[in-house]
Amino acid sequence: MHLPTRARLIRLPATLALLSLLPGLAAQPAAPVAQRPAARPAPVPPVVSPELHSDGRVTFRLRAPKATVVTVSGQFQKGPAAMVKDDTGLWSVTVGPIPSDLYEYSFNVDGVSMIDPGNPAIKPMRNPRTSILEIRGEPPLLHDFQNVPHGRVSLHWYASQALGRRRPLQVYTPPGYEANATTRYPTQYLFHGSGDNEATWVAHGHAHWILDNLVAQGRAQPMIVVMLDGHAVAPGASTDRNANVVAFERDLLQDVMPFVAANYRTREDATSRGIVGLSMGGGQSLTIGLKHPDRFAWVGGMSSSVGGAAELLGDGTALNRQLKLLWFACGKDDFLLKANQDLAATMTARKIRHEYVETEGNHSWPVWRRYLADFAPRVFQATK
Repeated sequence: MHLPTRARLIRLPATLALLSLLPGLAAQPAAPVAQRPAARPAPVPPVVSPELHSDGRVTFRLRAPKATVVTVSGQFQKGPAAMVKDDTGLWSVTVGPIPSDLYEYSFNVDGVSMIDPGNPAIKPMRNPRTSILEIRGEPPLLHDFQNVPHGRVSLHWYASQALGRRRPLQVYTPPGYEANATTRYPTQYLFHGSGDNEATWVAHGHAHWILDNLVAQGRAQPMIVVMLDGHAVAPGASTDRNANVVAFERDLLQDVMPFVAANYRTREDATSRGIVGLSMGGGQSLTIGLKHPDRFAWVGGMSSSVGGAAELLGDGTALNRQLKLLWFACGKDDFLLKANQDLAATMTARKIRHEYVETEGNHSWPVWRRYLADFAPRVFQATK
């Protein structure tokens, strides 16, 4: 009798055996194996810059692993200081000791100037490029925050009809302005230099604290201070400085002064108005003040770009009668020194009553803060 061939038994792995029983599942792709997430890189510690030391020295730092040459420049030293890179790509240098004051500084990285990214204090400018180093005095300096009554700084936007666009301005009101609801105050117009803006006198000049401290010491009259943008010609529209002065004058007289009078309790006679500025703003204040002594009885300039101010002097008879004070100052190392000396000589020759002061220093904010501290106590005072 012929017997059938015996079937072969094949043992399959359990998984394959299951798939063979469920053909619908066999067509599905296998699920990917879960992967462990990649380890996160260790956090980079924040860069501390600038770091002030108790002996007056200051350490500056910048993380720039791919840079080849890094320096720091500031008003506290002559020339740039070379920084050194460690094995983590952190550049640093310690300079000083530096006298207490408020300074501008910047880094230069392979030929590119930049602010300090570790420092939130940046000088307000049209094109910001410098950081602020503040070294408080002990005892406090006049521009330092002190434990005295403080005024208020308000930011406004106004529609300039003269210029056809909206513009910003900042207004300081003295301590007690809100409480003394019926008191009217004199007004000081305070202008910045080329490249800066309406915020620079507060953020970097500390004009509000200078006024607070002077008033608390009984050295200055409580006053309203108006700070507006000195760049009246739109960027790129003109490089003619005279065109900017003309546009700025229109904006000031036609728009800013009426705005201030409508929103603040000002006294509206000429003896209750002052006008002063630095560098470009000094040229604006002298030019406008000398043209309009019927509006401004207190006129000043700091390291002024005097331009055509001498052409506005006349014989001085009217100016001597109308102006309470004509004051301007310049540092002995300032590049505008000769122009200011010539203006003072012209005033003397024409018998125009004025005060011209030469001081130590160059064309920089440490000088201009001192000038504001000299000028502010002189305005709105009784005169002989």
